[in-house]
Amino acid sequence: MQRASGADTERALRSGVRKAGWRLLPLLGIGYLISYIDRTNVGFAALTMNEALALTATQFGFAAGVFYLGYVSMEVPSSLVLRRVGARRWLARIMITWGLAAAGTAIVVGPQSLYAVRLLTGIAEAGFYPGVIFYLSNWFPPQYRARVFALFSVANPLSSVVSGPVSTALIQNMDGVLGLSGWQWMFICEGLPACVLGFWTLRFLPDSPDQARWLTAEEKQALNARHIEPRDPGVHTDLWHALRDPRVTILSISYFLLIVGILGVTLWLPQILKQHALSTTAIGWISAVPYLIASVGMVVWSVIMDRTRALVGHYVVACLLAAVGFAVSITADSLLITMLGITLALVGMNSCRAPLFAMLPTFVAGAAAAGSIAFVNSVGNLGGFVGPYLVGWLKDTTGSFKTGLIALAISLAAAGFTALLLKVVRPHQSAPIPVSPSAH
Repeated sequence: MQRASGADTERALRSGVRKAGWRLLPLLGIGYLISYIDRTNVGFAALTMNEALALTATQFGFAAGVFYLGYVSMEVPSSLVLRRVGARRWLARIMITWGLAAAGTAIVVGPQSLYAVRLLTGIAEAGFYPGVIFYLSNWFPPQYRARVFALFSVANPLSSVVSGPVSTALIQNMDGVLGLSGWQWMFICEGLPACVLGFWTLRFLPDSPDQARWLTAEEKQALNARHIEPRDPGVHTDLWHALRDPRVTILSISYFLLIVGILGVTLWLPQILKQHALSTTAIGWISAVPYLIASVGMVVWSVIMDRTRALVGHYVVACLLAAVGFAVSITADSLLITMLGITLALVGMNSCRAPLFAMLPTFVAGAAAAGSIAFVNSVGNLGGFVGPYLVGWLKDTTGSFKTGLIALAISLAAAGFTALLLKVVRPHQSAPIPVSPSAH
């Protein structure tokens, strides 16, 4: 009887995970896709906006990055509010306010107003990514998290697959309509969908398995039973205790170095391609190719990670692959070589998110999980300010993007080597992070 009961529980768990994946991931993934379009489409707007607003490369880099100063400032508070009021209401609020702020970028008239609107957009969006990661951690057991986080995070590279062709088409085809420039219409048309999705989220997103009408009682029980229990002495439930764990510090530093690379190239790629005398339309379509390949690569890689559970090892390899990719991209003044290198870098960088955020729920739970995930994400996203600004400053200083790409390669290598410290850290009364197949 006991054996049959265990088999029934396992079947209910698999069924519940499958249903939750189909119900939750499309809605949240589309939200993340739109959020990344709204935070990075300024890179395509720059093809015509920079001249209209008389922006230098350094000013544009600052405007692109200042979003992350606002984002980081409200990241932890926003995530703690989400845990208190529930994911449904708070994620909906985030989507609606960032959509309005992103669409408002259409009214900027110079560098100062652009800085202000980008800052406000970052404040409005703060807490979305860590909030979703925390939310999904409460639905999916540890053995499913790497692939679930990857399926959610694949919206990141997919956003650039969509953003390139759509943004450039809006810039060209809507230019002059109702007296607005094409880049202004781009911000309006790509910002307002977040508001619509926010109202949809408010209506349909359940806060927990217990509130999901589409789960059976057995599936709800199985999903709730397979999470780490807060009574486990190796799991932090107190936020301040968790933040003193050296593993949280290591992951924060490594994620910062990773995001320097991701945003350093994402926001500048359209202008890097512009140097090869491509049309605006060609830039939109060509820029989508490496992100499409990266999307496939990260999903395949995540399945392998869930099978081996060697999260640290996979993370380090992905970081080093990204560093090699940036190094390859500057070896020749060829569009093919540049795109080959950047594609390798994007495969590596985008495959890093899933293992990093799958590590955290192995030793934090409850309020400590919500706050720690937000803390790591907020420290990491400071790299979203540093990366674009650094590349812009180096472009103004040296007259070339090559120095900036070298800097990004160094940052990604440093991210990987920093993460290796996780293999030697053994904090008191903390659950070990799986670093090899035998560790799970």
